[in-house]
Amino acid sequence: MSILSFLLSPPSGITLSEILLISMVLGLLHGATPDEHTWPITFSYAIGSYSTKGGMKAGFLFSLGFTFQRALLTTLGFLGLAYFYIKYNLDGPVYIVVGLVMAIAGSYVLKGRYIHLPVDVLLGGKKHHSSNASRIPLHEVHEKEIPLRMTVVHGLIAGFGFGAYATVITFVLAPMVPSLIYAPLPGIMFGIGTMIMQILFGAVFANILKAKKLSESDIKVVARRSAGRTLYYGGAAFALIGIFVILFPSLDTFAISTGLGVPNLNTFDMGLLLVLAVVGVIGIGGLIKSYREVVNESHQKKINTDSI
Repeated sequence: MSILSFLLSPPSGITLSEILLISMVLGLLHGATPDEHTWPITFSYAIGSYSTKGGMKAGFLFSLGFTFQRALLTTLGFLGLAYFYIKYNLDGPVYIVVGLVMAIAGSYVLKGRYIHLPVDVLLGGKKHHSSNASRIPLHEVHEKEIPLRMTVVHGLIAGFGFGAYATVITFVLAPMVPSLIYAPLPGIMFGIGTMIMQILFGAVFANILKAKKLSESDIKVVARRSAGRTLYYGGAAFALIGIFVILFPSLDTFAISTGLGVPNLNTFDMGLLLVLAVVGVIGIGGLIKSYREVVNESHQKKINTDSI
């Protein structure tokens, strides 16, 4: 039996220490592979923090909420109350809620940047230009810091998503623990494993902008716009996919084998599609667009300064 097979199909009769070790290793694999419930959110907030410390904090806070939910999940698994995951498909509703929270966070960061209807102001929205004669673009007036504390909420919600790793810790490992008092531990160890990898990836994501020759202030602007766009449009993508999954449940079973034996990499499915769409297309695309905007604005400012 290979190590991976052992992790995904643990034998009965293993000790509590072995249960916790397996749970943590599964968490490491979960955090390291492109999972739709972790990567898009960590990327969105980490890129907006534009610093190693901020990126690590984004990964930590997200995983904190995720770990709490996983502890609850394995407790339900021990009690035999997690059957609703077998009876009901919660992917669609989870996608929608995650998407809405992402979009709310994105709109907070951008502060109305993508809304151009005057009626919004009458409804309590922000103006699209300042009252200054120079008509300063909206984002320069209303851009906000990335609300990292929101990642805890994302983690709690995303934890209700279910996949191969969650199946193992909930229905295989959790029922093996000696008593109810130990039931949260597999979920906690799984969450810690996920947390370790998300902190590392958060640091990597946050430092993407450091490769560009930009000033600290320009990096900050690019980071905020990129994060806002990723959260806003990525959230819309999550919600849209969620609606389609609810309306057409067969979409959630769509999968093309990749030939790899590692969950999250073994098939091209809706989860991997979401990761590629939010991180690969919307995230990287928003990063490139924001970078070009800032470079063009800096160039225009230089021209205006030189002409004075």
